Amino acid sequence: MAFTYEQYVESAEYLRERLPFLPRVGAILGSGLGIYAESLEEKTVIRYEEIPHFCRSTNESHAGELVLAKVGENPVLMMSGRFHYFEGYSLEQVVFPVRVMKLLGVETLVVTNAAGGINTSFTEGDFMLIDDYIKLVDASPTRGENLPQFGPRFFDMGNAYDRELRAKAEEVAKGLAISLRHGVYAWMGGPQFETPAEIRMLRTLGADAVGMSTVPETIAANHCGIRVLGLSCITNMAAGIKDEVLSDEDVVKTAGKVSARLVKLMDGILRGI
Repeated sequence: MAFTYEQYVESAEYLRERLPFLPRVGAILGSGLGIYAESLEEKTVIRYEEIPHFCRSTNESHAGELVLAKVGENPVLMMSGRFHYFEGYSLEQVVFPVRVMKLLGVETLVVTNAAGGINTSFTEGDFMLIDDYIKLVDASPTRGENLPQFGPRFFDMGNAYDRELRAKAEEVAKGLAISLRHGVYAWMGGPQFETPAEIRMLRTLGADAVGMSTVPETIAANHCGIRVLGLSCITNMAAGIKDEVLSDEDVVKTAGKVSARLVKLMDGILRGI
């Protein structure tokens, strides 16, 4: 599905009329991580289905809401739940909100996800700062006719996850006595979990964690000049590492167990960037 620039503008104008102030920072809260948006007291909430051209979130662990709040002095617009390629949406639909954020004035985007740990030194409940990604899906959200209002046809991805933002996140985590892992995130299409053979392949390629999201939004944000910080919550070890059956219920359960640390870390990062 191809959107026109006017459709992005229509969505942005709809939100501009309903938001009490405009955001400078954006955030995407992944599976089981919407607890941060729930923890905020003074906020404006808009359901996705109310916004022109937004998709409907079909994943049960995603609230499907845009949440605007001030975190410290920073005005932040959060997606409590995202859209996934595996839901049947095109990648242009998946990243539609990122481009709308750009039109609203967002300069920095924090993308989070629940991920499977490939690095065997990781454990469930770890937080991993994403240093880089490996894209295993043969598609791109910028494929097709380029809209020059968002960025150039060809663009650099050498600093996909901004170095200065990563350093700031490290500083925040250290101040909160929260340990941060570092690693490379591999994007697989899903919705099925990976096979043990695929996990062995990904480890050989240098991946430390794997998931079904995040990379499309990262690409779209870089294309339109938004700096990106990526954070994974390791909610399970990937297939074949442990002798256990993987399930979405366990992913959400683990995210819930680390919710207190997650809220502290997200709040510190969003206040500090």
